[in-house]
Amino acid sequence: MDNMQAPSVGGVRLPKGSGETIRLPRGASLTDFAEKIDANPASLVQVLFHLGEMVTATQSVSDDILELLGGEMNYNVQVVSPEEEDRELLETFDITYGEDSGEEEDLQVRPPVVTIMGHVDHGKTRLLDTIRKTKVRESEAGGITQHIGAYQIETELDGNPRLITFIDTPGHEAFTAMRARGANSTDIAVIVVAADDGVMPQTVEAINHAQAAKAPIVVAINKIDKEGANPDKIRQQLTEYGLVAEEYGGDTMFVEISARQNINIDGLLEAILLTADAALDLRANPDMEAQGVAIEAHLDRGRGPVATVLVQRGTLRVGDSVVAGDAYGRVRRMVDEHNVDVTEALPSRPVQVIGFTSVPGAGDTFLVVDEDRVARQIAERRSARTRNALNASRRKRVSLEDLDSALKETNSLNLIIKGDNSGTVEALEASLLQLDVGDEVELNVVHRGVGGVTESDIDLATASDAIVLGFNVRAQGKATERATREGVDVRYYTVIYQAIDEIEQALKGMLKPEYEEVELGRAEVREVFKSSKIGTIAGCLVMSGEIRRNARARLLRDGTVVAENLPISSLRRFKDDVVEVREGYECGLTLGSYGDIKVDDVIETYEQREKPRA
Repeated sequence: MDNMQAPSVGGVRLPKGSGETIRLPRGASLTDFAEKIDANPASLVQVLFHLGEMVTATQSVSDDILELLGGEMNYNVQVVSPEEEDRELLETFDITYGEDSGEEEDLQVRPPVVTIMGHVDHGKTRLLDTIRKTKVRESEAGGITQHIGAYQIETELDGNPRLITFIDTPGHEAFTAMRARGANSTDIAVIVVAADDGVMPQTVEAINHAQAAKAPIVVAINKIDKEGANPDKIRQQLTEYGLVAEEYGGDTMFVEISARQNINIDGLLEAILLTADAALDLRANPDMEAQGVAIEAHLDRGRGPVATVLVQRGTLRVGDSVVAGDAYGRVRRMVDEHNVDVTEALPSRPVQVIGFTSVPGAGDTFLVVDEDRVARQIAERRSARTRNALNASRRKRVSLEDLDSALKETNSLNLIIKGDNSGTVEALEASLLQLDVGDEVELNVVHRGVGGVTESDIDLATASDAIVLGFNVRAQGKATERATREGVDVRYYTVIYQAIDEIEQALKGMLKPEYEEVELGRAEVREVFKSSKIGTIAGCLVMSGEIRRNARARLLRDGTVVAENLPISSLRRFKDDVVEVREGYECGLTLGSYGDIKVDDVIETYEQREKPRA
């Protein structure tokens, strides 16, 4: 460490770096920085104060502040991404995630993992229903899949039995994050397009997700039995997005199907397997400790936290110690999609795992470790890291220059979100935080969780003046009674866009009203009279619009505003007091106590009207 003294910042002298790189996790504090460079945290606080930033030594700070401080002290601050940080964390426990261990001969063929994607109401769930011979769609609110499920089916190719794993992703536009996650844990994406509807915005979004995940795409042209179906038009439209059908000289397989009539479903399954065999090397080592991804998780009243996990490599067995994100536990029980108990899950096998101590997040990586103690340590460190990063992102930067405006009261809507599973809670939070109704109001999610609305949620809502959103869950125990007593607003939803619409309207209702000026009329001064009782009286001819008593007015002389915000305090026609005088009529009026009125002046009247928010 170079102990040369740096030029002082605001009188504070600190150890000067020589351009070396300091690696810090997202959401690090000044204390973390000080430990890396062997400095006093209080002096870093002082330096930032002189640079116009006010932070304490222990609070999580943003990446920008860390880089600002590093640049001032000649250090190259590198903020470690969550993925890198997680990799380094696992390396400390001698765990490698994302790679098959063992030799080449240990790798065995595994089934392809397929994600069904596409626009809402184009038949994704109906297609899965037909493939699985089960009914999921009827039980879903609004006919929209509300969370991810995974299922494995058996089919044949050239007389050989083959397995395919399907991931069912939600169809509504608010689930962008979840669909992206589905694509990232998949081998092949099946894009469902309705033959009678064509390429829609979510179709394009699904294609982008699949291409970003570098997943081969199979296009299922659905609803070919409907009137107005035009499969060739779909082929033509999709060429604009880089999907060229084989019959047009491209490499994307297009399959015409009808999920409702069960037409050519076998052809689709065959296309999936042929694409997998041609484009992918789907092999994994089943003999290593299991690794994979938690596709979905929820809190079950009878079974506790339940996670749907997709094993990507290795074999998951009952009794294994597992960690997924910041949740850990021991596999007490595993069931398949038919709720049948299984003792082990091979690569590409989706199973529900029971035994976690808390609910993992949708999309969290899961892995098997040697013992419960290691699982707990990894989970606790991940939890602390997530909490620090969240604190850094939520805390607004306040500089000395804008301290005054920061201290002014801002309208904020606090929310507590509870849902039936972590994926939908996360998607709902992401969608709500993207609502933009201006800088005057802000949305804060003070707490989110999986499970019913509890009394502690109501207590938190009372303390933070929050609204509680329950998504596919209800209040537990005496929570409803307490909410009524404390006056906490608890709202329940089963369809996500209803929640988004209502919160958006609530935010718009919190906005301060905007006013716009509306001109009422103009009058020209023809005579000026002086009265000892009333003051200066203007004899006017109304040139346009109307002049109203008690309206606001401005006085113009030779096109220049002489006086502003004057009241029309009295208004007469001949000897009668009137409320208004219309265009073409003469009148006499006074502008309050204002007396500097001359012949040929123009009096312009106006009012402020509330402008509706867009």
